[in-house]
Amino acid sequence: MADRIVRISEEVKKEISNIIQNEIKDPRLPNMVSIISCTVTKDLRYAKVFISVLGDDEQKKNAISALKSAAGFIRRELGHRVQLRYTPEIHFELDTSIEHGIHINKLLDDAKKEFTE
Repeated sequence: MADRIVRISEEVKKEISNIIQNEIKDPRLPNMVSIISCTVTKDLRYAKVFISVLGDDEQKKNAISALKSAAGFIRRELGHRVQLRYTPEIHFELDTSIEHGIHINKLLDDAKKEFTE
């Protein structure tokens, strides 16, 4: 059962990414929106989609609001593309793990420079 949920989550992630890149024409949505991960509940009713946005805080807030307003459209398109008994309700969350990793790498580089000097 868990294997099936993982496969469905990956398929949902792929299709939502495709819909965001090719179908949504919202000017609030920047070009660099990446889907980091997607988790679908066991009953296939809800999907939590973690996104990463390259830009400042204002662009991130605009991207989240654009995606939340387009969630119904994305859900309908997902229902047409992925044949499931239930089309999951989509919730978007901002994922800052990439920026956190960049920050940690910068700190490590700074510490390395201090140590070698």
